[in-house]
Amino acid sequence: MQFIRFAVVGFVLLTIVYLLVSIYSRSVRREWLEGEWDALEETSKAQTPRDRFVREGLERYENGFRKKLILLVYVIPTLAVTVLIYVIN
Repeated sequence: MQFIRFAVVGFVLLTIVYLLVSIYSRSVRREWLEGEWDALEETSKAQTPRDRFVREGLERYENGFRKKLILLVYVIPTLAVTVLIYVIN
């Protein structure tokens, strides 16, 4: 029974960490895209409006590999606990 309680609490904590890391990562990507657009605008090479440029960049980010890497927030701690339990027993 304690293991189930530990697993549920761990899953809830990992979900909170996943959400925070995901929000942070998206924010950093948005800032980077805005900076890219500003640099393009300074050189007069910006051909799309800023909002559209950022929106399309975030859509590519949502479907990209970096977004999927954040799922390791679940995998690595679970693997670490599983290996630790195996080694101790």
